[in-house]
This record gives sequence, structure tokens and C-alpha cells, in this order.
Amino acid sequence: MRLPGFLSICVLFSSLPCVAGPSCKVDVVFQHAPKRTAHLEQILTRAEAGERAAQFQAGLAFETGNGGEQDYAVAVKWYRKAADLGDAAAQNNLGGMFLRGLGVEQSDSEALRWYLRAAVEGYLPAQNNVGFMNASGRGTKANDVEATRWYERAAEKGYAPAQANLAFMYSQGRGVARDGNEAVRWYRKATAQNYAPAEYKLGLLYYEGSVIPQDL
Repeated sequence: MRLPGFLSICVLFSSLPCVAGPSCKVDVVFQHAPKRTAHLEQILTRAEAGERAAQFQAGLAFETGNGGEQDYAVAVKWYRKAADLGDAAAQNNLGGMFLRGLGVEQSDSEALRWYLRAAVEGYLPAQNNVGFMNASGRGTKANDVEATRWYERAAEKGYAPAQANLAFMYSQGRGVARDGNEAVRWYRKATAQNYAPAEYKLGLLYYEGSVIPQDL
């Protein structure tokens, strides 16, 4: 699992139907992408030789446009090569390409399939994304219990976005019994990692006083 060295960016799909609040976020994992064309050429040479890590980096470079031209179709090609070799980050990002319809025909079912492949390998961003798919009914029938189960798996390993999403589920009683104390506990775990969305939602809980005593 290649979490160290990665910056996990939660992408909010505000234009899509959404009922899960913080659960309406999926993680696209960006490593330090190539900054220079020469660097990208070196990566492509290694990728063409079948190096899995370089194939992921090539996909990343073409998705972000760092180091060269942005080309989603080429990004998908390299992500798929790395994903087929078992690279969990590539599987996760390939799922994101299907979810957003970038370089491929949009497909929730394909997005979920790739997220699941990475999630069962223990890749935390993908576990959070599988939770999102279940919470929002994307690629599968909406299932809050299953969503909570996936959020909890990643949250227990210290993944802040999943901790915030699990806290939200507790605050709303979705997939679990409504429990303000548990919501606060998980939000605090996420805020301890300086996860800004959790800081906002925790403050909102105290302000509204709906599941915990109001504290202004």
C-alpha cells in the first residue's frame, strides 16, 4: 500500500445527485507528478518496459497535465496497464476516471469494480470510495450498512476522510444507530490530522446542537 508520499485529494461532485454530505467525496490519489518534459520521457521509457510504478506515474502525468500535455485517454491507458498488474493506486484512479467519464465512457459500475479491486487489497482511499459508492447508490443499490462498513475499515486504519465520513453516518444514523458521541469521536480523530472538512462538520454539530449539546 503506497500511502506515504501521496497527497489524497477529495473531489466533490457538486453537480451530481447527492444525499450523503461528506460521503459525497471520492479520493483521487496524486503522487508528485512529473514537472518537466524530460522527466516524463524517462518515466515513459520505464513504463513502456513494463515497470508498474512508472505506468502509474505516466497515467498521473497525463491526467494532471504535469510534465506534458493533458490527455485523459492516454492517462486511462497507463492507469489500466498498472491496474492490471495489481497497482492499487492505479486501480483507484482508474475507478475515478470511470466515475467522472474522463478518457472513457462514464460508468458507475466500472468505477465501483476498480475501487473494489483496490479496496480488498487494503488500499485506504479505495475503501473510502467504496463507502461513497454504497452511500450514494452509485454502481450498486444504496446500502448505508455496507457504506459504513467500508468507511469503518479505512477509519480504523487512521484514514482521515473515512473517519469524517463515518462520523457523518453516526450523526445521521445512517447504517448505524444515531450517536452524537461517536460522531464527535470520529470527527476529532480526523481533525487531529488537520482534515479541514471534519473541522467544519464538527463545529457545525456543536452549533446546531442536534445530536450533541449545543456549544456556541
